Amino acid sequence: MSTSSLPDFPWDTIAAESALARAHPDGLVDLSVGTPVDEVAPAVQAALTSVAAQPGYPWTAGTPELRTAAVDALRRRHGVEGLSADAVLPTIGSKELVAWLPTLLGVGSGSSTDVVVIPDLAYPTYEVGGLLAGATVVRAGAAAVLPAGTRLVWLNSPSNPTGRVSPAAELRSAIDAARAVGAVVAADECYLSLYWHDEDRPVSVLDPAVHGGRLDGLLAVHSLSKSSSLAGYRAGFVAGDPELVRRLLAVRKHAGMIVPRPVQAAMTAALGDDEHVAEQRSRYATRRTALLAAVRAAGFTVEHSSAGLYLWITRDEPCRRTLAWFAERGILVAPGDFYGPTGDRHVRLALTATDRDIATAVGRLTPPRE
Repeated sequence: MSTSSLPDFPWDTIAAESALARAHPDGLVDLSVGTPVDEVAPAVQAALTSVAAQPGYPWTAGTPELRTAAVDALRRRHGVEGLSADAVLPTIGSKELVAWLPTLLGVGSGSSTDVVVIPDLAYPTYEVGGLLAGATVVRAGAAAVLPAGTRLVWLNSPSNPTGRVSPAAELRSAIDAARAVGAVVAADECYLSLYWHDEDRPVSVLDPAVHGGRLDGLLAVHSLSKSSSLAGYRAGFVAGDPELVRRLLAVRKHAGMIVPRPVQAAMTAALGDDEHVAEQRSRYATRRTALLAAVRAAGFTVEHSSAGLYLWITRDEPCRRTLAWFAERGILVAPGDFYGPTGDRHVRLALTATDRDIATAVGRLTPPRE
């Protein structure tokens, strides 16, 4: 398709506010993008270099050790039972899979009558992926009745941008609706490990309590960028319906969409170690506590934000006005309209900043004592 059919790249639209924030005399605090800032765990670094001398092509399907490690991690961390190693496929991060999944599944196939359903507030690449495939994109959330022609339904819990956790019953309902029309469900679960209270713990669509003992038509997309700080490694995987995974593998082998061998080794190590994930969650929790108190003291309402790496906040004004308010204080945030029309009175703040930058942001947001 022509690039003219794609929306503007979101961050290109806030160049003026970015320049304003960068001009702050005490420097920029960037809370706009959820990019990790903490060092990769030493054991993961060591695993990356351990196979650096191997010259051959890696397996598109991933090493047996990697696929087994993913299955075991999903069971330990998220209660996923009954998943086989051949139902896991490593991906070059999660964004490329999100962007190309409709195409890889044959959605669109030159016909705009095929529909990709995305949440009302959604990571922008869900929409871009549907457009790249030539499909029609509809914002319908977890609708009980889906539009005619629906071929793919995206779910996202915990949500980016809102941090909302979808209850198991809601996920079950969405799966039932998709199965009723023969659509695939793709659940973006990149933030599944990042919750702050046990009562808000998210559940995977691969949990038997959600899918009812049937994996058909289900895919869960996972990333190690957030939980293991591996954004620079481009480390992700998709798991679920073995037949769908085989279809994806067949196309990806032809297209050369292969995760580098050192990254596969690093992923295997990261998936085998839960301690560094708990430590990273603790770091984010500390930053969240400080930033949460500061934005509330500054007069903002925080909505949802019970999991994931963001605070979804509002003071009931146009989001671009709020964006400018933060930029004047040297803080760059993401306007809510990046994620859909209904986000036009919110902004998103990322917890992925250093402790020092979070403290700086808190200082700029805290009203002076009288």
